[in-house]
Amino acid sequence: MSHKPTQRDQARALLQDGSLIRLRDLTTVGVSPETMARLVREGEVVRPARGLYQLAEAMPDARRSIAEASALVPKGVVCLTSALQFHDLTLQMPSAIWMAIDRTGWKPKVDYPPIRFVRFSGRALTEGIKRHRIEGIDVPVFEPAKAIVDCFRYRNKIGLDIALEGLREGLRTRQVTPDQLWKFAQSGRVWSVMRPYVEATVADGA
Repeated sequence: MSHKPTQRDQARALLQDGSLIRLRDLTTVGVSPETMARLVREGEVVRPARGLYQLAEAMPDARRSIAEASALVPKGVVCLTSALQFHDLTLQMPSAIWMAIDRTGWKPKVDYPPIRFVRFSGRALTEGIKRHRIEGIDVPVFEPAKAIVDCFRYRNKIGLDIALEGLREGLRTRQVTPDQLWKFAQSGRVWSVMRPYVEATVADGA
């Protein structure tokens, strides 16, 4: 006679691959917040951010904070230095996750991980998004060419050196082409700023 799985069994089954699981996904299958709180107190499960759970034994991952941020800000898009870092186009380690949100949208209050919000509107927020699956979370990230162009748009906020590093690495690793950069830069009205840097980098054989 098979026994009915307990809430603990159900929680362990969902968490067994090391993924981050939202509390609402756990409650959907009948696992109560009280059960999760008990597992956290006993050290079997950790809560890396509000409403997110993971097995304590799960191996740490460099992209986990990005996954956590995306889970907590589902309408946000990873952008600027964080997008460059995601695509291995910078050695910079941002102190917070950069996320683009709608110019008129609500800005969530998030305790952890630290997030820096920037307001995008129209095509700037919807173009060039690629979705990645990280630890069970759907993570929208701007593709390399779009991320580089946005870094030039926000160069006064993040620094021109980061934008140039992303440009050089993007062209060197062939993750971007001048045509892709031109397309997004035209849309973002920043091609006149970028053009000399793109031409010089191409001429240097990046």
